[in-house]
Amino acid sequence: MQQDLLTNLLLKIKRIAFLWVIVSLNVQAQNTSIKNKNERVKLNEGWRFMRYQADPDKLIYDVRPAIQEVNDSKVADSKPDEAIKIEAKEQVLKAWILPTANDFIKDPSKKHVPPAGNPTTDFPFIKSNFSDNNWEKVNLPHDWAINQAFYEGDKPEVGGGMGRLPSQGVAWYRKKISINQADKSKIIYLDIDGAMSYSMVWLNGHLIGGWPYGYNSYRLDLTPYLKIGNNNQLAIRIDNPNHSARWYPGGGIYRNVWLTKVAPVHVAQWGTFITTPEVSESEAIVNLAVQIVNRASVNKKVTIKTEIYALDSLLKPIGKALANFPSEIISIKTGENYLQETTLKLKNPKLWGVYPNQKPHLYLARTRLFSEGKIVNEYDTPFGIRKIEFHPTQGLMVNGKKIRIQGVNQHHDLGALGAAFNVRAAERQLEVLRELGCNAIRMAHNPPAPELLDLTDRMGFLVIDEIFDSWERKKTPHDFHLIFPDWHEPDTRSFIRRDRNHPSIIAWSFGNEVGEQYTDVEGAKIAKKLHDIVHEEDPTRPASASQNFAKADMPFSKEMDFMSLNYQGEGIRDASAYQHLKGGIRTSPSYPAFQKAFPDKIIISSETASALSTRGSYIFPVASENSAPVSDGVGGNPVTKEVSAYELYTAQFGSSPDKVFATQDRHPYVAGEFVWTGWDYIGEPTPYYSARSSYSGIIDLAGFKKDRFYLYQARWRPNLRIAHILPHWNWSYRIGEITPVHVFTSGDEAELFLNGVSQGKKKKAEYEYRLRWDEVKYQAGELKVIAYKNGQFWTEEIVKTTEKASKIQASADRSIIKADGEDLAFITVKITDKNDLTVPDANHKLSFSIEGAGEIVATDNGNPADLMSFASHQRQAFKGLALVIVRAKKGQTGKIKLYIKAEGLTTTSIDLSSKIQ
Repeated sequence: MQQDLLTNLLLKIKRIAFLWVIVSLNVQAQNTSIKNKNERVKLNEGWRFMRYQADPDKLIYDVRPAIQEVNDSKVADSKPDEAIKIEAKEQVLKAWILPTANDFIKDPSKKHVPPAGNPTTDFPFIKSNFSDNNWEKVNLPHDWAINQAFYEGDKPEVGGGMGRLPSQGVAWYRKKISINQADKSKIIYLDIDGAMSYSMVWLNGHLIGGWPYGYNSYRLDLTPYLKIGNNNQLAIRIDNPNHSARWYPGGGIYRNVWLTKVAPVHVAQWGTFITTPEVSESEAIVNLAVQIVNRASVNKKVTIKTEIYALDSLLKPIGKALANFPSEIISIKTGENYLQETTLKLKNPKLWGVYPNQKPHLYLARTRLFSEGKIVNEYDTPFGIRKIEFHPTQGLMVNGKKIRIQGVNQHHDLGALGAAFNVRAAERQLEVLRELGCNAIRMAHNPPAPELLDLTDRMGFLVIDEIFDSWERKKTPHDFHLIFPDWHEPDTRSFIRRDRNHPSIIAWSFGNEVGEQYTDVEGAKIAKKLHDIVHEEDPTRPASASQNFAKADMPFSKEMDFMSLNYQGEGIRDASAYQHLKGGIRTSPSYPAFQKAFPDKIIISSETASALSTRGSYIFPVASENSAPVSDGVGGNPVTKEVSAYELYTAQFGSSPDKVFATQDRHPYVAGEFVWTGWDYIGEPTPYYSARSSYSGIIDLAGFKKDRFYLYQARWRPNLRIAHILPHWNWSYRIGEITPVHVFTSGDEAELFLNGVSQGKKKKAEYEYRLRWDEVKYQAGELKVIAYKNGQFWTEEIVKTTEKASKIQASADRSIIKADGEDLAFITVKITDKNDLTVPDANHKLSFSIEGAGEIVATDNGNPADLMSFASHQRQAFKGLALVIVRAKKGQTGKIKLYIKAEGLTTTSIDLSSKIQ
């Protein structure tokens, strides 16, 4: 035991060194059908739902400040404001909700004791005998706003910043659950992966807890209030305030809900933590910590055994156990916890690595608890073994290999599906990003669904996991600052415990562009408090908060393990085209200053670019600079609410990809970047806040690639033979006018031809990333580019003027989907001419219908300004494209046939099928 203590002390000393050597795993109890062990089942089906148009029930968590004035379209890097002080003048339920946080509060004196009594006992919705038959029947995950009509006009109830959808308001979910006699000796938990927001839960009329922050997962103990052998009434109240976010938050119980049944002695919630302080190809030291809970009424003697298995690509154990941790027999008193810490050496480990040059191998630690000779609890912990090093000049090293961070930021919505999490939709996003050459995701700016991290583990993405867009100072009147004093510690601790075992996570971020950057020493104190909480929960990974204002010489920066810079590296509003802008942050390129101030810390650009464009839209004239802010008439069309896709235009504080690339190449010690953003997202539609969704994505909201996709792909996949021409070549009204042609290529030289006539050969100069022919005069016909690399032919690309639109073509990402009520097929619809060329300016109104075992879930076209409901079965094509999302009906197998028609075009159809898998 003394040797173990010494070993642990040495490990802790090593962990404060700059080179962080870490391993992560996914702590997630898995479903099991083995009787008397544990059972974790989804509670997603058959809920009753009702949303108020107003808020008549007055069952509030706490009072909120009145809205004085809201500027929905203020620039994203505007300085946050001080909080407005308020006092409660009516009874609130916060005191009954706060105890839910107790397991995540370190100081026992700060834990919450609920008031005596049970409030709201007379409210009808919490009672078992209340009839909810006239309420809507829904399945979870559920986003109550996504299928509704958009708010339109200049003064909408919900503005463009939050996506113009009715996500605000109060709603109730009710469901009856039955617990049979076989479970009477078990502890029954309700696990909610995410509910937006201020969720409060009643069981059989008793208020049992809740959680205000909509992005965190949490657990409630149902056991004291259950009626064994009878129906039990769950009632969940959601209160989603307007002006609570800078992007679309969704509304409702938008992630999975679980019923977890365990023996009184069991592994605690998120109760395992695996680290590997030493990793090589020949051997890895694996440390395991297991938290055991005794909820029995008597002391228990328990044997703890943990085995390691290899996992396949579907996260299923392969064969026999590869190794066993030393077992231990413990005596645990009633009502107490026990922490087991043990270690083993695993020979010839298969390391988790980054796609595509490394393989994301995964393992499973299966912990079993035995009491009186029987298995009473089984807890599975997937994990990966890898060595991560953050080097101040070499950058990120994974398993001894330098990995350039080629990352993107991702918001939590799934486009036309909204905030309701769907595994297949998230997987599709990652697949397209992988095609791009992306290898890293920053979760902006909140904890993701647990299943998303399962995907990043399995697919080999690096992750910066983030919590909090605001602390004490506010960005919007009703954002997290209202609950920061009570909830910052439990939110941070629960976030880390849930996610700390995912091998894909390489670092933690505990804040994004927070207002405390401006408050000097006081802000730095808050940063240190959060930083220290993170390290108490996970001392193996570095932690930081992103900085768009704090400079290298400010106290805020000194509290960070690594420099997480938003836009500062390449400079903010510093280029010639930005000099006329007033207000906001103005910063010269700052990589050298941070490198000089913190020579032992790695620098990562946590947000770069914020380039803006609308897929397939080109606005003339074209900026001569390589980066320029969009405005009306300069890259932007305020009538159509489109931004030019020449990919030169940015938000006021942003930079084009070209400028970012050049700045990073001039400072090779920078470890890489996370582009703002990978996919478009609902809300924050800079620069046109009368629109519904962002313009910043490399990929549009429907999943169609913008021209910028190929600029990044040429950089991030230099061995892929790419030559991409823009714009399209359908410009009948521009005959004889200058129509610049740009080429994105992984080659270093190219020659452009218009109808067989050379327009000249161009070679990339140093710090140039596109080839420009800015004097081409339009004439219909064919553009052809031949690209070269190192003087040799590399590839070629042709763009033609199309004939008149005449046909509809449809293709699905997958033709066979699971009949589980969750799996999806994404159908791309193209309007083509007689030669099967997509007509790039076609905008026909399409109608969709379906037969068989499937249903249309949503439609989209990627146009940020399209305010037609996502639920509509009609959709105007945008730049020749549209999207239909189809789901197989649960339990129904067989053929699915989707029909697509439009006036003047040949009707088409596409066949799918659903199977039980």
